[in-house]
Amino acid sequence: MPDLPFDDEHAPLYSLGQVAEMLQVQQAFLRRLDQHDVIRPSRSSGGQRRYSRRDIIVVQHVTRMTQEGMTLIAIRRILELEHEVAALRRQLKEARARLRDQE
Repeated sequence: MPDLPFDDEHAPLYSLGQVAEMLQVQQAFLRRLDQHDVIRPSRSSGGQRRYSRRDIIVVQHVTRMTQEGMTLIAIRRILELEHEVAALRRQLKEARARLRDQE
């Protein structure tokens, strides 16, 4: 059986309005996140923002940081650093696996 779009956490299934309602945030807040490159939702063929489940998780994380008083510029940098740390952790895990294989 083929995978369905809702099985993929990166499938852009949700509209701006749906996400705003789900997370109880203003649509303008979501637009601002896009304008400041904090999160980049996909676009439909008509140009409307479409969010994936993964995007929604990131928006929740961003919302918590804004409630703690962080600026969008700081949040964008934090997200970049979190992404870098995750990549470095993957690389470290792979390097450790290679070392184990060499022993």
